[in-house]
Order: sequence, then structure tokens, then C-alpha cells
Amino acid sequence: MNAVAEIRDLRVEVDGRALVDGVSLRVTAGKVTALVGASGSGKTTTGLALLGEYPAGARVTGEVRLPGGPAGYVPQHPGTALNPARRVGALLRDIARTRVRALPRRERRAAAHQRVLRALSLAQLPDPEAVLRRYPHQLSGGQQQRVVLAQALLLGARLVVADEPTTGQDALTKQRIVDRFAAVARQGIAVVLLSHDLDVVRALADEVLVLRDGRVVESGPVDRLWPAPRRLRTAEPPATDGPAELPAVHGPADRTGLPGAGREVLRVGGLTARHGRTTVLRTSALTLRAGECLAVVGRSGSGKTTLARCLAGLHRGHDGELLLDGAPLPRSLRDRTRAQLAAVQYVFQDARAAFDEHRPVLAQVARTAVRLRGAAEADALAEAVSTVTGLGLTERQVRRRPAQLSGGELQRAALTRALLARPRVLICDEITSGLDTVTRRGILDTLAGLLRDRRGLSLVLITHDLGTAAALATRIAVLDGGEVVEEGPARRVLTSPEHPFTASLLETSTRMT
Repeated sequence: MNAVAEIRDLRVEVDGRALVDGVSLRVTAGKVTALVGASGSGKTTTGLALLGEYPAGARVTGEVRLPGGPAGYVPQHPGTALNPARRVGALLRDIARTRVRALPRRERRAAAHQRVLRALSLAQLPDPEAVLRRYPHQLSGGQQQRVVLAQALLLGARLVVADEPTTGQDALTKQRIVDRFAAVARQGIAVVLLSHDLDVVRALADEVLVLRDGRVVESGPVDRLWPAPRRLRTAEPPATDGPAELPAVHGPADRTGLPGAGREVLRVGGLTARHGRTTVLRTSALTLRAGECLAVVGRSGSGKTTLARCLAGLHRGHDGELLLDGAPLPRSLRDRTRAQLAAVQYVFQDARAAFDEHRPVLAQVARTAVRLRGAAEADALAEAVSTVTGLGLTERQVRRRPAQLSGGELQRAALTRALLARPRVLICDEITSGLDTVTRRGILDTLAGLLRDRRGLSLVLITHDLGTAAALATRIAVLDGGEVVEEGPARRVLTSPEHPFTASLLETSTRMT
């Protein structure tokens, strides 16, 4: 079978450190080749090599050939591939126009629009006409990811590099994404899948390469490797000192140890949020008490992130009641006092995009204490170092720029920055998405420790992953179509769901594990 892409003995070195060392692979049409490994294993560096992209200052040896033509790319953090100043429709139509130039001029506009709609449908975006009118920031992370997938499909490339394409997706959407890439492969398009999710790899891949520290430590057909999944898991660092395995979604951990009976900190009443003229979220009363973790669960596009952004003052297009300690909370962060800004802190899904790439991480983290609490700069730096080391990083690490830290390290730095405000409410938006199993467990263990050790801190956990909700949540609110369809104690929701959507989410989650 003819190769669509081929890599021979690739070595990528930056500042004397090999990110990839001697990697070779052959990608054939209609097949899915998975690169498996933990953060820092070399998956993304290898995948980007197929696009001719390398880190700044990299020394590259070896050979990369693409006889099948250029490759499409679906990045792990899709917002970086979308122009925030342009509507989704304009972004996609620019690509579609390049595919219809052979048609008579009078037919091009309609043909390009039909190609765009077809690509959005293939990428499983419902109500594509509404999506086309929105800007990227008006989409959830999962919706952004599917728009980028539509871009890749519009390009007509014979190879698609998919970097953690199921990141931030709920179980139902994850299964559909798996089905979608399988359908792409059936059309004769090669797929290179970069993933730490072994369940997705098992369901989708034909060939697997296991990377660790930039080297291929195992390779072969998925059917041959999968009878010994521990060999695949050697791609992850040992977890000898890590927290326990996450509880299964059908048996959540007992959260009675959390002080969930504290006084009410945050109340949401009759909230209605809009993107332009389109209503995307309607909620009845939701409350958060001191020491609680409220997990907001639902499919991509269900309104989870919009709710979180309303709480944080990042989405002004809403009506309803927001109360902090019984007092009204202004809709926009521009109208909030320093004390109110400090009280409600947000940790974003894409930690890398939340940092200025040109400044050391430590300086950015410490700035929160200076800006929101009026701390002296020297005191803020000392507190930042103390807090970040308590979360598992070293001072040397955080004195680097963001590009020199892994995703998990940056998430801990982002947590530190939020904690330096000494918040009452910490909002974590899909912060474990896209992380390997060991790093994810470490982040969840950190959050559990914060709830246990910091009196008065409450957590709003935005997640598509019921296993993550089971590990931390005191209460769970399930969103579907912008409405809260079920809300209650975590154990009851995860073991005896009352709404059919919750039951289907649980069933699909169990099938995917």
C-alpha cells in the first residue's frame, strides 16, 4: 500500500535536549496510525513534523516525506487555530472558496456555502447556520475543536494529524468523534492520531507507536499490542507516589468528608445567557456552599462554559441573579471591585493560552497578589514560590517562560495564580482535558487537597468527564441544551440518575472505558 507520509530517523533537538530521537513511521492511505505517550513523550513534535513545523531554534535531522500532498491539522487547543476577530462563517468560507475556483463564477458562492455546511455536519456540529454567525470565543472548547476539524475536511488533504481530538469532549461526543475519524479513514484519508487516551486508541487505531522520552519503545498493529495493555502504558511515567485511581462513574467516591454543609457562598437564580440574539443557557436556582465542589457536567455546547463565564464576569450577555455572600455580583468583571474579582477566580482549559509567552511564569503568577490584594512585589514573589512549590513545581521551573513548561506544569501554575487572589470560589473549566492519566490524577489530587486544606474555598468544576466529577464533586448539575436537566448529590446522580440524558451519558461513559 502506498505511503501518504513517511518519517525516517527523525531527531529534533532544542538547547541540547532531544525532544524526538530516532523516530520512524510510515502512514498509509485509509489507515489510522496512533502515537501514544504521556506529556513530553514527543507525540506532538512528531505530528507537527508532518506539517513541516518545528519548535523555535530546533536542530532537525532525518527525513520527512509527504508524497500524498499537504496534511490537515486538528490541534489540541483549537482556539489557537481560529482568528478571534472573524466569525466562523468567514473563516470556513475562505477555505471553501479555494476548492470551487474551477466552477463558473455565478455558482461559486452557493457551492462554497454547501461545502461549509457539509463539513460542519461531518464534524458533528448541530445547527451549523447558527455556528457560522458566531465568533470563536462564543463557542465552547468542544465546538471550537469541531470547527477546526471542519477546516481540515474542507482542505481536502489526504492526511489529517489529530492532536488529542477528543480533548474536552463528553462521552457521547467522544464516541461520535471516534466514529467520524473512522469514517474519514474509510474515505481513503490517512489519520495520524496523537493521544494519551488508550480507550480511543483501541477503538480507532490500526497501527500504534508508543513513545517515551522522544523514542519509540513499542510499535505494531493495535490487535497485537492490545492483549498486553501494560506495554502501552509504559509510555506514561510511573505513578508510585500519585493518588489512587479515579473512581468508576458507576461507583463515585464518598464525598461526605468534604465540608459541604457550609453557608451559602454563591447563588444563581433565573440566569438566561445569550450569544447575540440566540439564547444558549437557561438555569433555575443553583447554589454553592462553603467547602463544596459543584460539578457542572454535560455535552460540548450544552452551556457549561457559558455558565462559568457568567459567574466569572466574562460573559455580559445575560440576565438573572448572581449573589456572592448574599450581595449582587455585577455581570461584567469591569464593574466588579477588586474584592469581588479576587473572590471569584477562573482557571481556563487551555492554560498555555492564559499566559504571556514572553514573560517568565513566576512574574505572571505573582502579579495576581499585587493587582488584586495590593501585596508588595517582593512579598508576592515569595508567596508565589511558596504556593507553587506546594503544588508540586519548583522555583526553577516557574522562572522559565511558558513554552518551556508542559501542559500539566502550566495548569499547576495557573492554579497558583488563581489561589494567590485567595478566592472564595474557584472555577476550573476542563482543566484536566488533554492531560495524560498520571498528570490528570495529580491535578485532581491537588484540587482535593485544596478543598480539604483551605477553609472557605469552594469549587465549580466544569467537566465532560463523569469520572472526574465522581472524584471531586459534592453535588452535580447536568446540562443539556442549555438547561439544567438534573441536579443533586453526586452519589445519587451518578448511581441513580433521574433524567434520561444523564442515564445515556453514564451508559456511554461506561462503554468508552
